[in-house]
Amino acid sequence: MNAAGSAPSGAATASFPLGAATTLAELTRDPHTRLARLRADEPVSWLPELDGWLVTRRDLAMSVMRDAGTFTVDAPRFSTAQVVGPSMLSLDGDPHARHREPFTAPFRPRAVHDGFASFIEEESDRLITALVPAGTADLRRAFAGPLAVAVVTEALGLVGTSTATVLSWYDSIVAAVSDITAGQEAGPAGTAAYAQLRAAVEATVADRNAASLLVSAAGRLTPSEVASNAAVLMFGGIETTEGMITNALLHLLSHPDQLALVRADPDLLDGAIEESLRLEPGAAVVDRYATRDTVLGPVTVRRGDLVTVSLAGANRDPDVFPDPDRFDVRRENARLQLAFAHGPHYCLAAHLARLETRIALRHLLERLPALRLDPARAATPYGLVFRKPLSLHVLWDRPA
Repeated sequence: MNAAGSAPSGAATASFPLGAATTLAELTRDPHTRLARLRADEPVSWLPELDGWLVTRRDLAMSVMRDAGTFTVDAPRFSTAQVVGPSMLSLDGDPHARHREPFTAPFRPRAVHDGFASFIEEESDRLITALVPAGTADLRRAFAGPLAVAVVTEALGLVGTSTATVLSWYDSIVAAVSDITAGQEAGPAGTAAYAQLRAAVEATVADRNAASLLVSAAGRLTPSEVASNAAVLMFGGIETTEGMITNALLHLLSHPDQLALVRADPDLLDGAIEESLRLEPGAAVVDRYATRDTVLGPVTVRRGDLVTVSLAGANRDPDVFPDPDRFDVRRENARLQLAFAHGPHYCLAAHLARLETRIALRHLLERLPALRLDPARAATPYGLVFRKPLSLHVLWDRPA
């Protein structure tokens, strides 16, 4: 929408025939062929179904994400903020820095390894041990999801909560955000869940014996600000990390030749993770709003317009990634992928997500002999914003 609250004129919309023909259903099911056509012919395209612009070329995507002065998250329409209030996710400039800074040090690489590696190792082993006798499982629901929830619960250190409680809050808050994103009114469950989360945060901060990210942040943020950022950390730490683990497993198991390379040289596991992130970022898009009229590539964006950056599209830009649809664990520039975004809103917990995925995959490959996809139950990534298989059914050789 522009400053006057109107979409581009019919003539302007006609200038983007590919965008006009693009449906959200198509982008949800299998977006990559459509994204490739948009990137080649309409790298910034108006999508009527999105009521905004879609950016698919990597250089333009980076220019949007690094320029928070022109393309902001701080707008009334930003759905997450409507549910949990202002946070590092929905603020820019000095307010964004103030909300983010208290959480920065604990998510640096050394602090992440020292603080979480042992817990992730133990939790991965615990979950796999419970699975081994069956010889089959949905690894999204039985492994990737529970591991992501457990790590977030450990990181937040909320007093008097369990992984089940955190997961129930998460489910309700995600549902509310999704309803708002889809243009619907959010039900009361999200508001109730956030109120419970905020109460748990306040109890944690008040407990002098508690030690967590939240307690360390409480000296610089108000209780409500700590709570809103806790919700953001919970949201990102569960949703995108579950997807990251599940998608990486799917890519490796779908490409036996690449899996063989990783088994022969475990140092290639990091490359496999980066390449999976490139092909299917856990968060496929990020939203921004134009603060002024500006030229973006071949188009003029008006103040107030929604500008959605397709990380999935940018990550398959052939000008950066030759043969972009191929899964190649030895791709030399895979770390140029933008799955963790770019600029001031680069994912705070990227190092934790990588560590969690690396440990999870290593343990699965070591402990589940002949791990393979269940040929009777196909899996494919799905989702408009967050992409991962709805389920990932696998088989392995059971112990004799």
